[in-house]
Amino acid sequence: MLDKLILYMGFPFVRYALIVGVLIALCSSLLGVTLVLKRYSFIGDGLSHVAFGALAIATVLQLTNKMIIVLPLTILFAILLLRKGQNAKIKGDAAIAMLSVGALAFGYLIMNLFPTSSNISGDVCSTLFGSTSILTLTKADVWACGILAVIVILIFILFYNRIFAVTFDENFANAVGTKVNLYNLLIATVIAVIIVLAMNLVGSLLISALVIFPALSAMSILKSFRSVTIFSAVSSMICALVGILISILAGTPVGSTIVAVDCILFGACYLIGRIKG
Repeated sequence: MLDKLILYMGFPFVRYALIVGVLIALCSSLLGVTLVLKRYSFIGDGLSHVAFGALAIATVLQLTNKMIIVLPLTILFAILLLRKGQNAKIKGDAAIAMLSVGALAFGYLIMNLFPTSSNISGDVCSTLFGSTSILTLTKADVWACGILAVIVILIFILFYNRIFAVTFDENFANAVGTKVNLYNLLIATVIAVIIVLAMNLVGSLLISALVIFPALSAMSILKSFRSVTIFSAVSSMICALVGILISILAGTPVGSTIVAVDCILFGACYLIGRIKG
């Protein structure tokens, strides 16, 4: 098994997958804590389906750089969801559910009405579950994820107190002079970019797992916001690394394997939390 792992590590696409997987897991988990506490844990799933619909449009238009459509649309819907919040006529959870189902159906309908290849089912499966796209990453993708990870970490370090305030009590934060809308805009933009990049790793249907499970695992055994954030980030990176390695050795789908490892970690942390009381 060790010889097989060493053999695979000699391929650039395997190293790229490991690096990108760990970096995306780090970014997703940091923002995941905030989204879970703001009761927007399902936003990752909704935005990933928006990205799927936008990707279907870009595919039909045969654009060379699909991010021209996918990224702006995903950021736009993220901003609309997070800025409106509970003040909208359609509440946050209902809006996300409508967006998720509608965008997924719309994207699949477009791909069937205007097929660009003979294997529509394979294209849809790859986009939804990330079955093969993680193995086609380029050096540019690795650099993009590296820059993104640095930006997310810097945002958390520089604006930690304000993100903390906006996460727990927007009304109080607004009363003491914090620009709540600005920081919600910042959070929405970053999470949208992460979700678009994460589609290459786990696919549209499994992205929310990278956001939710590490945060919930940390909350099961820890109490402070800082400790939960740190534990979530570290455990998410370890799960991504272990999941990708298992996928390489066992030949299992990358995205599903990473999510399975996250589920196992959550189960262990939940039991530890119950034992500790």
